[in-house]
Amino acid sequence: MTERPPHHTPNRQLAALIAEAGFSNAGLARRVDQLGIEHGLDLRYDKTSVTRWLRGQQPRGTTPALIAEVFTRRLGRRLSAQDLGLDACAPVYAGLEFAATPSEAVDIVSGLWRKDSGSHAELRKIAFTPAGLVVPSRDWLIGRADERVARGEPAPEGAGRVPAQGGGRPATVPRQRRNDRVDRTQGSRVTSGDIAALRSVGELFRALDHAYGGGHARQALVRYLEHEAEPMLRGTYGEATGRRLFAAAADLTRLAGWTSYDIAAHGLAQRYFVQALRLAQAAGDRAYGSYVLVTMSRQAVYLGHGREAVQLARVAQQGIGSSAPPTVQALLHSAEARGHGVLGEVRACTAALARAERALETVRPGDDTPYWARFFDEAQLADELAHCHRDLQQYRAASQHAERSLQLRAAGFARSRLFCRVVLATARLGLGELEQACTLGAEAALQASEMRSVRAHEYVREFERRLEPYRDAAAVRGYQERVAALG
Repeated sequence: MTERPPHHTPNRQLAALIAEAGFSNAGLARRVDQLGIEHGLDLRYDKTSVTRWLRGQQPRGTTPALIAEVFTRRLGRRLSAQDLGLDACAPVYAGLEFAATPSEAVDIVSGLWRKDSGSHAELRKIAFTPAGLVVPSRDWLIGRADERVARGEPAPEGAGRVPAQGGGRPATVPRQRRNDRVDRTQGSRVTSGDIAALRSVGELFRALDHAYGGGHARQALVRYLEHEAEPMLRGTYGEATGRRLFAAAADLTRLAGWTSYDIAAHGLAQRYFVQALRLAQAAGDRAYGSYVLVTMSRQAVYLGHGREAVQLARVAQQGIGSSAPPTVQALLHSAEARGHGVLGEVRACTAALARAERALETVRPGDDTPYWARFFDEAQLADELAHCHRDLQQYRAASQHAERSLQLRAAGFARSRLFCRVVLATARLGLGELEQACTLGAEAALQASEMRSVRAHEYVREFERRLEPYRDAAAVRGYQERVAALG
């Protein structure tokens, strides 16, 4: 006896939205496939697939979230899988949304923490998507400040209406999801001590990251966010405390992204950065938002997306304005320079570096430099200059700046020193100083072997690729023997 196929109820919600959007079945399938490609997915849906969805068949995996995003882009308002009559899932796509409200931002970022703290290895394989940078950076730039972030307290007279964010989406507070943890955490009042603890944890994990690489304690950081930060964000707090809480959560979320980036989980890192940007907006901290954009720009540089890197740095500059402290201005201009360097744009790169140098020269003791920008000193600027000149194949200048950075840089910044040593080795190689290049490269390889940092290993591998034309030279054979002994 053969089994009868399962009975499906026609999906009238999806049919109505297809009509509203003016899609053909084939057109919808094509857009879902294109969005899938943006996220590293090979889906291959067609008009028959859409017909099956309309008959009530539920698409699997991440597809419901992708379909919802196709309609969100077309209709200009946020739509969820449930709005389309589709089953919600734990979508790979989730995390690139720039939430309409602080409440929605908490839902999105806490969902990301929870998935990442589990055994979701596929989360760390999500592809980076340059297209996913456009909407969040635009929404941050043109979106209005959140009027109210307090939670569990009576709203002041006239409050409670949340303004629309950039892009024209209506600012509706989402339905409470059945699976989130509001009931468990509702009512616990957040104190100054709680926020101080978040800040201290951030300093601890930052120091571990600098010294040993992002893979050393990344999972512990994510678990901390899930088990400590989320209950606070779902607790009770007034306006001032709430802003400080969102600021601390933004900082830890950016750090979770940074450590993910360091282990080459690039799509996951991108999602953390987008959510850190949204939390910074809820904090009312425009300057920190610019720092998150610079972090996103650095990732784009590393992945070879120079044009996007330049655009992100410029959005950061535009969003913070000319009133930023000189150290922050230097940081923003150097990020733009790195993007121009990747693109080989000599004049634009040189001009951005000059602006960074001028800004740093005006720093005075007692300037109101935010804690997150204090790392940007003469050693860091020299490092940026060295990287840019290396990318522009100006090896004499690259060598001079790399040497200066290594002289000035504190020992605690072990990974940054490693990167700079590889840049110096590359510059020496470009100048024909093969033996010195191999000595420096071997020192960097030894350091990399002691770190949990994919970026550190990739810097070394890139240097080794440059050695290929000289593989028969004695110095290169000596390098290879030393590295092989690291095992």
